[in-house]
Amino acid sequence: MIEKVQYQIGDVVRMKKKHPCGSDLWKITRMGMDFGIKCEGCGHAVMIPRVKFERMARAIVLKAEEKENG
Repeated sequence: MIEKVQYQIGDVVRMKKKHPCGSDLWKITRMGMDFGIKCEGCGHAVMIPRVKFERMARAIVLKAEEKENG
């Protein structure tokens, strides 16, 4: 059985495609039916549906709690 990845606000994730600025790292700013994500390269923020986000996300690069602790 495949375990679902648990995302949290503040997690930095690597996405499948690069943003036009060249970065593929995005920070989660909002969760719900839609995900709010902000580009770590240029700061551009977008909203995408949860289903599309889960398909496009490749890996969690930095968990929110790790960032707070150090």
